[in-house]
Amino acid sequence: MKIDYLKGGEFLTVKTDDQEIFIPEEFTDEQKMIADVCEDFLEKEVYPNLDRIDKQEPNLMVNLLKKAGELGLLSLDIPEEYGGLGQSFVTSMLAADKLGGGHSFAVAYSAHTGIGTLPILYYGNEYQKQKYLPKLATGEWLAAYCLTEPGAGSDANSGRTRATLSSDGKYYILNGQKMWITNGGFADVLVVFAKIENDKILSAFIVERNFPGITFGAEENKMGIKGSSTVQIFFNDCQVPVENLLGKRGEGFRIALNILHIGRIKLGADVIGSMKRAILHSVNYANERKQFGTLIANFGAIKYKLAEQVVLTFATESAVYRVADYIDRMIENQIKEGKKKEEAQLSALGEYAMEAAILKVYGSEALDYIVDEGVQIHGGMGFSSEMPIERCYRDSRINRIFEGTNEINRLVIADHYLKLIKKPDSPIIQKAKELYSNINNIQPPNPALFQNQLDYFSNVIDNFKNLAILLQFKAYETLEKKYNDSQEILMALSNIIMQIFVLESSILRIKKLKNIKTENEFNTYLDLANVLINNSANEITVNAREIINSLPLNGEYQSFANLIFKLTNIKTNNILEARRNIANKIIEHNKYCF
Repeated sequence: MKIDYLKGGEFLTVKTDDQEIFIPEEFTDEQKMIADVCEDFLEKEVYPNLDRIDKQEPNLMVNLLKKAGELGLLSLDIPEEYGGLGQSFVTSMLAADKLGGGHSFAVAYSAHTGIGTLPILYYGNEYQKQKYLPKLATGEWLAAYCLTEPGAGSDANSGRTRATLSSDGKYYILNGQKMWITNGGFADVLVVFAKIENDKILSAFIVERNFPGITFGAEENKMGIKGSSTVQIFFNDCQVPVENLLGKRGEGFRIALNILHIGRIKLGADVIGSMKRAILHSVNYANERKQFGTLIANFGAIKYKLAEQVVLTFATESAVYRVADYIDRMIENQIKEGKKKEEAQLSALGEYAMEAAILKVYGSEALDYIVDEGVQIHGGMGFSSEMPIERCYRDSRINRIFEGTNEINRLVIADHYLKLIKKPDSPIIQKAKELYSNINNIQPPNPALFQNQLDYFSNVIDNFKNLAILLQFKAYETLEKKYNDSQEILMALSNIIMQIFVLESSILRIKKLKNIKTENEFNTYLDLANVLINNSANEITVNAREIINSLPLNGEYQSFANLIFKLTNIKTNNILEARRNIANKIIEHNKYCF
């Protein structure tokens, strides 16, 4: 039986019912148990040792990863036939979410289980899988991913590391340099990208630490994630057996891109744990610090910050698990159609490349806001390394660079949107032409015509989508060949698309919660909905105006200006009271409680 789900980018044109999405409140008992194991591991093994981890005490990180392996936490993605637990993608994302608050440990864990292990799972032949996956599943061997070079960062295919076939045909001889390699100081297995001889496209290799011709640089002295091993790796006539070519010759760039999709979507989950950790520190301090004779938690300015921290976390979480479930459903559907599981997994992850980039950018920037305001709530103490929020602040910054910079990922979003438009019989381009022919008659929804506020908000979101479609259509039509070079416009368009997807995911979740929560509990979620749509309308307005003020619209300028005003001028309840209600709830519980 076919399982229905939205495909990549379809959220822009297809209306979704709240019953069609998965929300975190629907985790199974088994998933909750795995989440508890993750949280217990952090409380017992990681948090008491954060200073030791940051000082890179010898073997400490390695031992922590091996302990995680003993608990099965390194094997969630690995099939049972290779010694893993073979869990769903949602479960894997849940583990990333719960362990995401583990600072440098979370980085090491993510690098090993994600970009270090999954290339072998998805692209390895049976010999390679049997040899490496069981040991990676237990932590006996630890993994790293070696793509970046001094002259090849975002432009990964420009790397100069070369592989030449030995005269006896038994080895590829690697020569080159890799940098910023997470887990590089201790990894036993390296997935290394290099061009074979005069090839123009990368290939990928599985390289073991003890192969001759490898040397490792000193640990980098970094701004944050200080406990994460980050080194340069040098290959000087390194001998790699020919059977360790991963995938086909010249397939490395495709492998790198597909694995980056995984890294991006996993990062979207990783930051959730960090968000909740920062909120915990923020509200704890606000409930302890007194000024002017009262706790600072009682001040409206502090409540504003706490509420915004909650709103961003809730929104990120809603979008992450919506996409994760789509991936699981697509995998299941394709397996039923006859595809091998690994092939189905790759297909699904590629399908949601646009959404993966959205989660990466939105999540990393939301976390940066949350930790920044966390420091501000602490005042001068937030600048002291004695306070845990200081580590949260330092460790957050890398996420806007990891897995492709946020600038690159915004362009990925815009590029995938353009590909959707260029498809034969594209519903987006058909919708754009229909809207454009009627642009002056488009009207905002009237809240009085809807039975409840959430239905009104859903209609508002539909109009946000129409605005995005019209703006992209006009930008592409106006700029023509200059479109792809107008990165400022593309990034503004990506910002609008991000807001739409995350907002819709949140409102759908809140709609679904109406049948789960009591009336009293649900009122606070309505407050969340009001703040979310208010904030998104503001962001969309700014970016929409950026686009029309960057295009030579001439006589059409006023039509688009009027359209932006009509479609982003929405009615919400008292936003001040809504934020205060949200803040009061976490102040009462002294932690994130949504």
